[in-house]
Amino acid sequence: MTNKRVNSQAGLTLIELMIAMALGLLLLLAVTTIFLSQRQAYRVNEGLAHMQDSTRVAFELMAREIREAGGNACGTRLVANVLNDADGSVWHDWERGGVEGFDGETVLPGLTTGTGTEERVSGTDALILRSASLHEGVIITDHHTTSAQFKVNTTAHGFIPGDIVMVCDYRQAAILQITNANASSRTIVHNTGAGTPGNCSKGLGFPTDCGSVIGNEYSFEGNGFMNRLTVTAWYVGNNARGGRSLYRIVNGGAPQEIAEGVADLQLSYLTRTGSVPADDYVDADAIDGWENDASAQVIGVRVVLQVESRERVGVDAERLNRPLVHAVSLRHREIVQ
Repeated sequence: MTNKRVNSQAGLTLIELMIAMALGLLLLLAVTTIFLSQRQAYRVNEGLAHMQDSTRVAFELMAREIREAGGNACGTRLVANVLNDADGSVWHDWERGGVEGFDGETVLPGLTTGTGTEERVSGTDALILRSASLHEGVIITDHHTTSAQFKVNTTAHGFIPGDIVMVCDYRQAAILQITNANASSRTIVHNTGAGTPGNCSKGLGFPTDCGSVIGNEYSFEGNGFMNRLTVTAWYVGNNARGGRSLYRIVNGGAPQEIAEGVADLQLSYLTRTGSVPADDYVDADAIDGWENDASAQVIGVRVVLQVESRERVGVDAERLNRPLVHAVSLRHREIVQ
């Protein structure tokens, strides 16, 4: 009997190895493509979410202030203003109107248009809003005109010296600066000779008389209201990260960045003559005067925000860009005749 050794060897041929590698590369390519596609979709969705958040914040804050523009707690039309040089200040002159619009080529007082951080972007619209009904006020229980002292209904009134407020009743209102405030005694003082800009007179009657310290006396004793005067400016400026943002200035203070990624702001206004609304919105330069007694009265504002994403995630490697529109009616405009 002959013994034969069988020498068998199992393995892959070169062709089989090349096919396996090709299939592996195809699988890896498919997985990579799916990963990159999902990553791009995530970046796009993240960009859209950020844009929506910016728009929501901007519209909510702007709409609230637009609705309340020109309003006071008592709904009165007659407003005395005893602040020194009130007619020379965009922040103190109530007669400029509750709404004051600035088109892209009109200077916003006190603000530079340029390329620096917080400077206004050329060609974008801007808006100033004045109101004395944005914050919860206090009730006036007593008013001593000779000593220029108010008594209010709570020790937690929150007012401090230097605050500019509007007091009102059903007859008239008055704008003044608080020169002293005592929480424990519920006393708020509006003397002359203190503060910036300070009061020209103790007298708060309408019309304003700055010819003497006594001025035109008027008492707000009993159930009048006291609210902070709030004047805000809205504009699009350059942020510190190389992009653009929506900014807000309150009572002449430092600009506050409200919403990132707002590339443009365009505003138009609905007016009326008497009780008849206009047929369409118009630009700011078409309004013939913004004063409270202007013949063309603004009763609504249409806000168009051009919002862009932080990253270049579009199909053309550019930022996502969307125009978003919101129209707001002025709640208190009907009191202005």
